[in-house]
Amino acid sequence: MTSQKHKQGLAEIKALENILDGCKLELTAVDEVWPNLYIGNVALAQNKSALKKIGITHILNAAHAKQGSIGDESYYGTEFVYHGIPAEDSGKFDISVHFRSASDFIHKALKKKNGKVLVHCIMGVSRSSTLVLAYLMLRQHLTLRAAIQQVIQRRPIYPNRNFLGLLVELDTQLQRKRMMCPIL
Repeated sequence: MTSQKHKQGLAEIKALENILDGCKLELTAVDEVWPNLYIGNVALAQNKSALKKIGITHILNAAHAKQGSIGDESYYGTEFVYHGIPAEDSGKFDISVHFRSASDFIHKALKKKNGKVLVHCIMGVSRSSTLVLAYLMLRQHLTLRAAIQQVIQRRPIYPNRNFLGLLVELDTQLQRKRMMCPIL
């Protein structure tokens, strides 16, 4: 990355952080951020009766195999469709390698009759929100800014700076593709 592109990338990340900082909502256990798509925390994810009450059918765990996250295929059994991503909430983890598989999982679940998806990590703020933003960009064709605006109307989120940078890269790629082929 050239230093000019790097400066532009950092400026874009800072602008996005300012938008995220503008969210004044209180953090709760779970919020519906798109029709039938929820972001929540690990405590809710491990409460099967609460999940059934909401009507959750599919669970995307962005903290799979992490300490404090007991949910996996054996925990949920046949009651829920489960997909786990062992993401780390760090400045080095490349969560972008999971954008497509997570988006595909969410998309297929939402196409099912009565399909409702919970995407969670530990707090429901960084890893899970990053995957939901990627879904909104890849499958609902929102720009990153539009996706963030959509989500923060319903839940306070804060993807870490590394994740925001990866989302900015995805946004740039998708905008380039749309310019080359407007029907995308």
